[in-house]
Amino acid sequence: MQPKEPRASQEEQDQRIIHYRDVPPVELIPGIKGHIVSAERLMINVLTAQPHSVMPNHRHENEQMMIVLDGEADIAVDGKLYHMEKGDVVIFPSNVDHAAHISDKGFSVIDIFSPPRQDFLEKMGKAK
Repeated sequence: MQPKEPRASQEEQDQRIIHYRDVPPVELIPGIKGHIVSAERLMINVLTAQPHSVMPNHRHENEQMMIVLDGEADIAVDGKLYHMEKGDVVIFPSNVDHAAHISDKGFSVIDIFSPPRQDFLEKMGKAK
């Protein structure tokens, strides 16, 4: 079955579609970089962490969902350690302490934040 909708023009395509690999990576902390794409009320971060890197314990107002694309890590959430690997998803409620200890395999994830993280937007601005 053929779609009934007309094909978007190249200009429309360029306005709507973002190729995250074309988004310059931002170093969030040493060993951890992200390709950050933000809308008005939602943000994604395609994050890559080098083997044995550590995301220190932190918290933020933003809700966060993390989808593991590759690698492994032990994630500390609210004082408990959870092992995560490819295909796993974790949800961090607002203002809950969390950290990550990356395995020797490295770690790549998609982070989803709502609302967008202001500190990440500022890092994006400085990187440009």
